[in-house]
Amino acid sequence: MKICIVSRVDLKDPIELAQSLGWMLTDTGHEVVYENSVAAELGYDGVSLSSLSFSADLVVVFGGDGSVLRAVRMLLRQIPIVGVNQGRIGFLTDLEREHAGDVLSQLALPLAVAPRMRISIEHDGNPLGSALNEAVIVTSRPAKMLQFETFVDGEKMGEFRADGLIIGTPTGSTAYAMSAGGPIVDPLIEAFVLVPLAPFMLSSRPHLISSRSEIEVQLVSSKPAQLVLDGQVQHEIEEEVSLRVWKSREPALFLDVGRSFFEKVEQKLRLL
Repeated sequence: MKICIVSRVDLKDPIELAQSLGWMLTDTGHEVVYENSVAAELGYDGVSLSSLSFSADLVVVFGGDGSVLRAVRMLLRQIPIVGVNQGRIGFLTDLEREHAGDVLSQLALPLAVAPRMRISIEHDGNPLGSALNEAVIVTSRPAKMLQFETFVDGEKMGEFRADGLIIGTPTGSTAYAMSAGGPIVDPLIEAFVLVPLAPFMLSSRPHLISSRSEIEVQLVSSKPAQLVLDGQVQHEIEEEVSLRVWKSREPALFLDVGRSFFEKVEQKLRLL
């Protein structure tokens, strides 16, 4: 089996663990390659996840949730991915470092995979990107509220004022949306999670909307704003802009290591 290793390169521990587990996987008969930035740190030839020629059976990411999100975003074609937790909480990392070697060394094809819904977003027909956790529209000026109108399949759902709006996925329901008062959603339920940030009216509540729908968000206030995808990609938003959001055609693919979603959430929440 061909395994690509991705890691944080700004910390010593993830790189060292990536190298030692890479050696172990090679010794157990797997073909191991390293993403370019990791390879540069270790003195190997690397591969680019964003290359059309990239291929692997599994991507193993050493880091936290941000590292996993980055790897998913870099992949032109989604392949199975698993994270080895080197961060603090790690909702997206299914393996702890003390168990990672045993689990990875025993893997064989075909892999058990759990698909995770992603969202795509565009403005005036121009794609702005995809997100696994969430797209967030936030004011660029602190203490200045934005005014939104939201539509579902062309029907007006509501109008409200708030500091911003989260359009998330079930995977992202344990991220920013949770801290903003949104529900925790089982990833087996494919839906959009809409959560206003600090809304002016208490009646502006979170909504759970079918993934079969298309969402339109109109920013009707004349204040500068930003669109942030998974906390990593930012776009300046023009005044009175309209954004279209829909379920991405290609989900992220996570290696199923047999951990219950509810067991993992309960365990991770105890660390907060």
